[in-house]
Amino acid sequence: MGNFGYGGFGGYGGFGGGGLIIGSYVCMALAIAGGIVLYCTFLSKKNEGKFKGFLGWLYDTLSFKSLLLEMILKVTYLILAGFLILYSFVFLFHGAVGPFFGTLIGGNIILRIIYEFSLVIIIICRNTTDISKKLKKQNDEDLSQ
Repeated sequence: MGNFGYGGFGGYGGFGGGGLIIGSYVCMALAIAGGIVLYCTFLSKKNEGKFKGFLGWLYDTLSFKSLLLEMILKVTYLILAGFLILYSFVFLFHGAVGPFFGTLIGGNIILRIIYEFSLVIIIICRNTTDISKKLKKQNDEDLSQ
């Protein structure tokens, strides 16, 4: 069996090994430059509260004022809870009453507990951040007096 040169990653043509390495360096340099420019311009402190709508959401997301993980956890919880409810009826249609109630009730309780623990960690993070901001603001006020 020979190499047919189809142009894949290991074949001839397209991006060779050197092209991929150079391309990754160029992409990394552009990403670093773009990140620094975004941080110094769009995400600067003087722009806080300046944007509304989509740009406001983008500013809050990129500056980590709002956490995407919380929204993702809530949506995946709803999807998985719906799946467990629907899947429990598969057991019922096959005459398995015990697994039906086990999945319908027990599965949803276990899922809820897992997601609540995950959300508690996020809420603790958010509250700690809020407390830190309030203490910093209070300290700045005390120093200015």
